[in-house]
Amino acid sequence: MTSRPDAAGAGPSGDADTGPIPVVRRPSPPSPQSPPSSSHPAAPATGPIRPAAPPTSPIAAPQATAPSTQEMVAAPATQELAVPPAAGATTDPGADAAPDTAPHTAQHSGPDIGPVPGPDPEPDLVPPSSSRAGRNLLAAVAVGLGLGAVIIASLVVYRPAFLLVIGVAIPVGVIELVRALESGGARAPLPPLLVGTVAMLALAWTRGPDGLVVGFLLTVVAVLLWRLGDGPDDYLRDATAGALVALYVPLLAGFAVLLLVPDDGAARVLAFIATVVGNDVGGYTAGVLFGRHPMAPTVSPKKSWEGMAGSVVACVLVATPFVVLALDGPWWGGALVGVALAVTATAGDLGESLIKRDLGIKDMGTLLPGHGGIMDRLDSLLPSAAVSYLLLSWVAPPL
Repeated sequence: MTSRPDAAGAGPSGDADTGPIPVVRRPSPPSPQSPPSSSHPAAPATGPIRPAAPPTSPIAAPQATAPSTQEMVAAPATQELAVPPAAGATTDPGADAAPDTAPHTAQHSGPDIGPVPGPDPEPDLVPPSSSRAGRNLLAAVAVGLGLGAVIIASLVVYRPAFLLVIGVAIPVGVIELVRALESGGARAPLPPLLVGTVAMLALAWTRGPDGLVVGFLLTVVAVLLWRLGDGPDDYLRDATAGALVALYVPLLAGFAVLLLVPDDGAARVLAFIATVVGNDVGGYTAGVLFGRHPMAPTVSPKKSWEGMAGSVVACVLVATPFVVLALDGPWWGGALVGVALAVTATAGDLGESLIKRDLGIKDMGTLLPGHGGIMDRLDSLLPSAAVSYLLLSWVAPPL
């Protein structure tokens, strides 16, 4: 095979040949590497070891003519861009490839995201100073015993004195609920609600169920008329909030007054309140000891189906002796009242929890340490009063 002189006039020996590499006629490896010309010295390989990129098209397949020097120099650059350098590695071609001993946070080029978070804490964790149910148990028990003593004393010493207890507690509950609704933007008219509350309780005592219903209707009308004085802005929202307060607090509390009206009214009220207390105690105990399956995690994370079962058992055990011994009713009537009040008391508790979560508040008030406000104790009593009046009037009619 003869060789031709290059453009510089070199001889056939090829010692000074810096021109194109001659075509190889025999099979060669897929990626032949030829030494670059002296005019373009190759930089020494430095930096971290990087995975080899797939061969680029100019080198992958044999060509009829050898690739130029410029193409061979560009090929490694393409491989350099194919794999980005590892975090913390130097990219200076003149530096030695030494192990990275600096903290990785110093080499971080992205936004600072802080420490990597661990597992999310369990919702509604109780601080060490509180009980597992999230209350100050000592304060809750003390306040509960005090309220129970006041109620029992008013019923045993002088039955109408219980009206005074209701007449103080229910208006306070109305004020708490109105203020809570104001935190959500609804402004229920308070003056007509307070006057209507007293009127409904008095009419329930003197006129019975008819008087209670009439008092409720008059209170709603008074709320609608009173709100007219503030103009049309948000009238529907405020008037609806006022009607809700009148329905939720004084109307349902009026059924407790209706329970008190008969001669054995003290026993009926005691049966109703003791059963609801049994619901709270049974649900609390069973929930703390055995609670595993949440009942309504988005509304009240601490309530469980095991606690609900404990509430039903406790309510039946409390209501049955009252109905049989104090009201001369059948045993199955006591069991029915117990199951029904367990459901209504739990539903009332969940209903108020839903309102508080919607408003973004924890308690309706701070009047009762360990409990919250008056409404936080009335939540399960109010709906249970109406169901107690209806069921006891059927299974154990008044004398």
